[in-house]
Amino acid sequence: MGAEQTLLVWAHLLAASIWVGGSIFIGAVLAPLLKKIYDSPAERIRLMVMVGRRFNVLALPSLAVLIATGIYNARAVLAEPALFASDYGFYLAVKIALVAALVAVFAVHVRMLGAKTMEGIESGRLAGAALQSLRRRIIVLGEAAVVISVAVLFFAAALDAGLWSGG
Repeated sequence: MGAEQTLLVWAHLLAASIWVGGSIFIGAVLAPLLKKIYDSPAERIRLMVMVGRRFNVLALPSLAVLIATGIYNARAVLAEPALFASDYGFYLAVKIALVAALVAVFAVHVRMLGAKTMEGIESGRLAGAALQSLRRRIIVLGEAAVVISVAVLFFAAALDAGLWSGG
């Protein structure tokens, strides 16, 4: 493996560790801890949004690096006219579809927690059943993003190991 390929794989792995590791930390460590610290769902959401926005400073560039290096690393297979002619190409397409789903889920999640929503929470206009509904949707989207991210990692490992390429 040449120096260029080593750097590309390193960047891809580093970006994946930031994206997936950070997402799992937020969902599996921070969220349960906040539930013990704050009784108010509004306070928990407010703090999670603050943490999420700070995390996104690293997460968004990491996601961009993941996509760019993933496309670059898959360029030979993607250039083939019959992508689905091999098991490898088919599972690569599944991985790409999962990444597209991840980006969509993440975009909805971020949009849902925009300035207008946060203003409603902080002013108290968004409370009660509406706040609980928002909280449930945020949790579902966050969990979906983590599950999809872990599935993408599985497909990356399987493709790298040659699980579906006969190797």
